[in-house]
Amino acid sequence: MQYRVLGRTGERVSAVGLGGFHIGKIERRAAISLIRAAIDGGITFLDNCWDYHNGESEVRMGHALRDGYRRRVFLMTKLDAHSREMAAAQLEQSLRRLQTDCIDLVQMHEVIRPGDPDALLAPGGAIEALLAARQAGKLRYIGFTGHKDPAVHLKMLASGFPFDTVQMPLNCFDAHFRSFEAMVLPQVVARGIGVLGMKPLAGGRILESGGAGAEECLRYALSLPVSVVITGCESRAQVEQALRAGGAFTPLSAEERAALLARTAPAAADGAWERYKTTSLHDGTDRNPHWLTASVA
Repeated sequence: MQYRVLGRTGERVSAVGLGGFHIGKIERRAAISLIRAAIDGGITFLDNCWDYHNGESEVRMGHALRDGYRRRVFLMTKLDAHSREMAAAQLEQSLRRLQTDCIDLVQMHEVIRPGDPDALLAPGGAIEALLAARQAGKLRYIGFTGHKDPAVHLKMLASGFPFDTVQMPLNCFDAHFRSFEAMVLPQVVARGIGVLGMKPLAGGRILESGGAGAEECLRYALSLPVSVVITGCESRAQVEQALRAGGAFTPLSAEERAALLARTAPAAADGAWERYKTTSLHDGTDRNPHWLTASVA
């Protein structure tokens, strides 16, 4: 596995990270075994979120990180809440589920609406809970993520808050439609912020379209100026695929990149395959708006 520096944090992390959503889709013992296989293979960056499968993804990861595995990884999770009170409550739940006293990176999740940056960064917003938690030693770094519109990411960056990381969709279809690669990535890199690329296969849609193969997609994303490319795995074969991609990686040449983009342009032009941008199917907080503001029992 190749390793990269996570922006100005100086942390060294695996070039490929393990996504948290998919580990909640398989049987619990299989998920725990899969996480440990990924770590044993060299993956050190682990992604998760408070809301994945109603917390089950975090529970499974917490079990997997017993027996000394926790100290071998850089652990990230995400919170949905917009308010200080709700974000603090969600963080306490994530800490318990993940069985840790400190999470390496906590990100504000699904920053996807024009009003989200104002709500998150305002007095009384979630950012206050994260800053207090960092001061208390419950987390180390702060970031945000979103998958809908580059303009919302740019609004977050324009706030001037010194984010440690930013997560965004980066793949060979994104380059053609409402592109995070074109509009957001250069600004994040210029600020020295760690770049977390997600949806390298566009949720598998690139494969369905016939535009490119899985390892070709991973290689495309890894060729961008990113710290980590996060990919979801539901089987040992997919973990092995991720390990191959991160271990044998060589950047795409200019000619290879141009050929891949030319091949994918027709299918990608209108965003139909990137449903996380063009529909609400991937918007957990849209279906569950109470996650943003309600109290947590």
